[in-house]
Amino acid sequence: MLARLSIRDIVLIERLDIDFSKGLAVLTGETGAGKSILLDAFALALGGRGDAGLVRHGVEQGQVTAVFDVPKKHPAAAILRDNGFEDTGEMILRRVQLSDGRTRAFLNDQAISIQTLKAIGSTLVEIHGQHDERALVDTATHRMLLDAFAGLEKDVGAVEGLWEARRAAQTALAEHRASMERAARDADYLRHASDELMKLDPQEGEETSLAERRTAMMQGEKIAEDLREAHGAVGGPQSPVASLAAAVRRLERRAASAPKLVEDAVKAMDAALNSLAEAEQHLQAAIVAADFDPGELERIEERLFALRAAARKYSTPVDSLAGLAQKFKADVALIDAGAGQLKGLEKAAREADDAFSAAAKKLSAARVKSADKLNKAVNAELAPLKLDRAKFTTQIESDPASPGPQGFDRVEFWVQTNPGTKPGPLMKVASGGELSRFLLALKVVLSDRGSAPTLVFDEIDTGVGGAVADAIGARLARLAEKVQVMAVTHAPQVAARADQHLLISKDALDKGKRVATRVNALAADHRREEIARMLAGAEITAEARAAAERLLRAATA
Repeated sequence: MLARLSIRDIVLIERLDIDFSKGLAVLTGETGAGKSILLDAFALALGGRGDAGLVRHGVEQGQVTAVFDVPKKHPAAAILRDNGFEDTGEMILRRVQLSDGRTRAFLNDQAISIQTLKAIGSTLVEIHGQHDERALVDTATHRMLLDAFAGLEKDVGAVEGLWEARRAAQTALAEHRASMERAARDADYLRHASDELMKLDPQEGEETSLAERRTAMMQGEKIAEDLREAHGAVGGPQSPVASLAAAVRRLERRAASAPKLVEDAVKAMDAALNSLAEAEQHLQAAIVAADFDPGELERIEERLFALRAAARKYSTPVDSLAGLAQKFKADVALIDAGAGQLKGLEKAAREADDAFSAAAKKLSAARVKSADKLNKAVNAELAPLKLDRAKFTTQIESDPASPGPQGFDRVEFWVQTNPGTKPGPLMKVASGGELSRFLLALKVVLSDRGSAPTLVFDEIDTGVGGAVADAIGARLARLAEKVQVMAVTHAPQVAARADQHLLISKDALDKGKRVATRVNALAADHRREEIARMLAGAEITAEARAAAERLLRAATA
């Protein structure tokens, strides 16, 4: 519910803070005092259209802040979570209107888009007036209201789930059929290509490894003779190893008699022999590596030629041939096994369609049954609202050939305003005053179902008085037992039933040079005086005060 409304520098409002509570709050005041300005400001905070003309003359910007207490499971909380905000139970909507026409929106002091603000605002507040068609112009709203009255939200959710399952099954079937058709058109080509590539058996990375091996073999051929000559010099018949080894042995035998002369030379010669042995090993390994089979080189080159020829033929890199081979194999398998899979998908699609249709038919029957109850309940509210000759009906058109996520029913509220006249859609047949009273009857019947937690009625009692105005007040009070209700009214019968009475007035400032709108919460005596003014006009008489007192006592009886 709305807990607080703060307005700064909007038209005639300089600074205004209003605390609201549960129940029925009425806003009264003379014509031109600023009641419409207050509602325009409230609508701005809920995502309504901005206008530079809303900014008070002489300032650069105005702003409106609306503070709500929101239950954890309320749809607004879900929007909050979807946009990455923490759900604290309190929601602060703030809208800044700049004098150049631009606006900025904030949620809990974090910037948000106007679209998000509007989405949240629509779940928190409904503003209804004599000419406000938003609540009833969309027939989808009629269906939602009927479902809410009947308590069918879970059934609708189940049908929506079955609709998604049906759609997924039909999509899978259509995609499979399309794949089979594509494969069938190219069946011969696919079989030939699959056989050819599977026989070639390309491997990922094979081209690179073969090219590297071929390069190494060709380079080895060029240096193989030099390696063999070097190996012969180090380890062959001309090698100095044998003579060096013999010399080392002779010196070692002389080492005992002249160690200082021999030791260093022996060590150096041993090192030379070890180096020559190591060089011989490296050369031998290089000779083995450089040695190649000409037949192997030829096989490598033939393999590379075959791979690259296939890549050109199928217009794909060599490394992609392995994946292409698997794709062709899968396409052929689809042709061979697709018929069986198609039957399975067709069966799944039929079962999904049957499940959806059965649930939709059950939901449709429940709607028809509930529509009769809704009609009776709304019609029972019409007589006291001076619509005793009118008749409210809920039209349900069911077309199984045109299903949707919520079934195949089109729901629309119709009325017949007088006997003998042709019934028709509520929005087309009812006049402005009748429309507002039909709406009130609907809201009373629906109570807290299918409704925002805060309802605002802007002068829905226009053009009525006496018993009708009293009936409107009684129904607003009944509605306020379930949801928070705000009503802008000129009817004393409505004002007398308020839990909170706010007086809108216009005060002169700066010696009459400018005016500002004020809002005052009225206590008991002041309430009686304001209701007396509403009854009598400019001059409040004792009789008007007495009548006001009677209205207040009757409202609390």
